[in-house]
Amino acid sequence: MNGEKIRNACAAAVQTFEKLNKEEFVELRSKLEFCIGSYDYDKNPEGLIEYGKKALEELKAFKAANPRKVNKKIIDGLEKSLIN
Repeated sequence: MNGEKIRNACAAAVQTFEKLNKEEFVELRSKLEFCIGSYDYDKNPEGLIEYGKKALEELKAFKAANPRKVNKKIIDGLEKSLIN
């Protein structure tokens, strides 16, 4: 897996959660931010993978209910980085 791709996809997800500004995403966003910092330090993508998958699920569910509020590119980026 390419850690940098996962890191960048997770960073894009963090920005999306910030824009959505929903209370339900605060904890996930902070965990993603922590994992990004941790990855930058040790280059171990384990946390990014775990929370990237959770972010992907949350964003897909939110997009299903609010199609115009989440950019498809963010979801596609997470999916592609987590699959490869």
